[in-house]
Order: sequence, then structure tokens, then C-alpha cells
Amino acid sequence: MARKRNAHALRADEIVKTTARLEARIAERFPHSGLADVCRELLASARATTARVDRLARPYYGLRILAALALVLGIAAQIYVGWLIDWRSVARHADAVGLAEGLEATVNLLLLAFGAIWFVLTLEQRLKRRRVFRELFEFRSFAHVIDMHQLTKDPTVVLGGAPRTASSPERRMSEFELSRYLDYCAEMLSLISKLAALYAGRLEDREVAEAVNEVEALTSNLGRKIWQKIMIISRLDESQAVREVAAAVRAET
Repeated sequence: MARKRNAHALRADEIVKTTARLEARIAERFPHSGLADVCRELLASARATTARVDRLARPYYGLRILAALALVLGIAAQIYVGWLIDWRSVARHADAVGLAEGLEATVNLLLLAFGAIWFVLTLEQRLKRRRVFRELFEFRSFAHVIDMHQLTKDPTVVLGGAPRTASSPERRMSEFELSRYLDYCAEMLSLISKLAALYAGRLEDREVAEAVNEVEALTSNLGRKIWQKIMIISRLDESQAVREVAAAVRAET
């Protein structure tokens, strides 16, 4: 019987398929644009992320064996040292100050030993966390690059026909093309947040979850600015339609 997929879990293969479909749509609509190149790189990163997430989800057996050996050897060493000490003789001949100093040194040694054991036990988690942080930094860079591409796409200037200056950027898009361009940017930001969420879904690490939340907050804030521009286009389109209807009514009367 086939294993049923978890309905509420993100599927990396579906995210890759969606990214590939978006890359094809952008390449067909804006074949020579920088946004198409960015989405092509995002697709490559999405495919690599699928493999990375699978590798990170698997346990590092070598490190786990090393941690188990360190734990056993550490505990055995402490027991052996404690067995070598003649505690009755120490208690009979040592004064209170000497006994206190000896106990303090023993406690310090125990703390150092268990600190080293804890370092080895958490080594796998820290290595995985560092690799995830490196990948999340790449996603942040993608988000800011996408924001740079939509930065000069001002719908009020493009649709309003305002006079250009010598330093004005080139604006050759129609209303429909501008709307699609901004929508593609918003979709790419959403896919970035989903790729980041794959790490939080496969690794049970609080710091990783917090870093993923930061990426999601970044893409959400940048996407909100884009959707504001899309809403402006919609309102300008509605206003233009109202003016055309009013002009037609005046012409008939």
C-alpha cells in the first residue's frame, strides 16, 4: 500500500515545479529581462535546496557515534578518578579548608568534562544550523535583488504619461505588462519564503525557525509594496474606464 503524503507538509518537488513554471512564464513574457535571469537562478537554487534539505534531514551517524563514545568515555573517566581516590583517608586527614578546596576542584573538573560532552552532543545540530543560515542568507539576497528589479516600476508614472527627465529610467511597458511584471515579482518572493520554510519543516531547531520567520517577514513586507503598486494599477484602470464611459455618454447626448 502506498504511503499517504502528509497533507499539511510542504512538498519540495511541488515548489520546484511551481518555480520552473514561473521561470517559463517570465522567459516567455520578458525573454531578455534581468528578472528572467534572476528567476532562472532561483530555480537552480530551488532544485539545490531540495537536495540540501534531504541531506540535512538525515542524521550524521559519524557524529552521533562520536558523541556516544565521548559520553561513555567521559562518564567512565569520572567514575575511574572517583574510584582511585581514597575518600575515607581524605576525610580523615584533610582539614575543612583543604576538603572544600578539593571538592571545588572536583566539581570544576566535572563541569569541564560535561561541558565538553555537551559540545560533542550538540555538534551535529550546530553544523546543520550553520549550513541552513548560509542558505537563508542566499534567499535574503534573492529577495533584495527582486525588490531592486521592481523598484523603478512606478505605475503612476508609467500609466500617467508624466514627462521624463534626463535621469528617468526607461519605461516601455504597457499597463498589462507592468501588472504581469509586478505579479511575477510577488510570486518569486512568495516562493522564496516557501523554500526557506522547507528547512523549518525538516529541522526541529528553534533558531532555524526564527531565521526562517525573518525571511518570511522580509518577503512579506517586500511583497506588500508590490501589491500596493498592483492595486494602484487596478484603480487607475477603473478610473480610466469611468472616464471613457462618461465621455461616451456625453458624446451620445
